[in-house]
Amino acid sequence: MLGESDATALLITLKLAAISTVILVLIGSPLAWWMARTHWRLKFLLEAVIAMPLVLPPTVLGFYLLIALGPQGPIGKLMEWMGAESLAFSFSGLVVGSVIYSLPFVVQPLQNAFTAIGHRPLEVASTLGASPLDRFFTVGMPLARRGLITAMAFGFAHTIGEFGVALMIGGSIPGRTKVASIAIYDHVESLEYSHAHSLSIALLLFSFILLAIVYAAHRQSSVFAK
Repeated sequence: MLGESDATALLITLKLAAISTVILVLIGSPLAWWMARTHWRLKFLLEAVIAMPLVLPPTVLGFYLLIALGPQGPIGKLMEWMGAESLAFSFSGLVVGSVIYSLPFVVQPLQNAFTAIGHRPLEVASTLGASPLDRFFTVGMPLARRGLITAMAFGFAHTIGEFGVALMIGGSIPGRTKVASIAIYDHVESLEYSHAHSLSIALLLFSFILLAIVYAAHRQSSVFAK
């Protein structure tokens, strides 16, 4: 059974993943759509920037985000000038870090799904008088629904598994920024293996159920497509 502190850490993790996923979809969908349709010669540079979290050690990304969000960083100074609370070691800072860290896991599946649509459906919609925005919402998003489901699942699951970025930006403040992955690490460091096991099993089961739902949804949509 999960203790009160572990249950709180799990709830913070799920809250962080839910908020981050919503923001990732809102940002990633139009970005992936533009990247799938544009012929900009320097697009590869933007793709490289977005994909950097895939190869960059999380602690490196977390370190530079901490510098940027801290009181002496550019974003930290801007927040201070606006009279707002510093994002470093706060839940809001965790959201910022999670969005940046999980962005490629949302953008890439969506970009592939938008690219697979091809030009023909969009050209037909255009001849019927659909504006670019209409084509995005009425053609692009519906036809890319499988990619959208995959992107949301991967973004959500990846946020749940965050450790390095979350630790660097949020620290380990109980009830505020201590997520499940950090709680597991703290238990192992304290030789509390039974607590670490309980929380790890909870995350393992949740991740398995989430992925099973995604693959089942893909299988169902494939059957209907036939």
